Amino acid sequence: MVVVDHDRRRLVWAAPGRTSATVHEFFDLLGEQRCALITHVSADGADFIDTVVTDRCPAAVRVADPFHIVAWATDALDEVRRQGWNDARKQARAEPKRGRGRPRSDAPPRPASDRAKALKGARYSLWKNPENRTANQQAKLAWIARTDPRLHRAYLLKEGLRVVFALPHDAAAEALDRWISWARRCRIPAFVKLQKRIAKHRDRILAAIEHRLSNGLIESTNTKIRLITRMAYGFKSAEALIAMAMLSLGGHRPVLPGRK
Repeated sequence: MVVVDHDRRRLVWAAPGRTSATVHEFFDLLGEQRCALITHVSADGADFIDTVVTDRCPAAVRVADPFHIVAWATDALDEVRRQGWNDARKQARAEPKRGRGRPRSDAPPRPASDRAKALKGARYSLWKNPENRTANQQAKLAWIARTDPRLHRAYLLKEGLRVVFALPHDAAAEALDRWISWARRCRIPAFVKLQKRIAKHRDRILAAIEHRLSNGLIESTNTKIRLITRMAYGFKSAEALIAMAMLSLGGHRPVLPGRK
């Protein structure tokens, strides 16, 4: 569990474990008076973190990280893609098999088999932001729009949620409510389930937009901690890693022996 300071942009605490008891440990060390001074808390949407923060810092604005919210939608989209891929594979197994060697010119086509291969390779075409797609990925997305309306609708739902975070707060609140209503009626189980989760975190999502806060700083810190681990070829204990992380990323400047 890693805690960073948004203002000073430093690592302030870390401990082994990822449970509510671990989060309570941090607030116990902080103390009741300093807990009351915390104004904003961002997290990855884990319910156990939110429950502890609500209990220990009731006055703090709780913020749901935009990256993790969009990642939920991406996971739901990939669930729809995998379902379509599995359905196509089942249909392909029921089709007559081609003989070995080059297929005869009069051999019957295997559209389900070809479709399964295309869907397997469509992941990045669906995941990537429009501005980052290659020409081939654009063409594959156009093929999905023509041949699989359900999967394309799931893609549009994912993109619609991503766009919410680019809007000003008032417009984002209206767009998010429209998105929840759309997802509720979409008849795609993965997104019907997701909209319940989004509705539950609605206030924290809008707080992220209003205050322009995210977990980007902590994700960057986690990346640096992984780099420290690689450079050291691993550590014998979590405590040794935490000590090195605090030294490197916590802003501490201890006086070294023999130096002023």
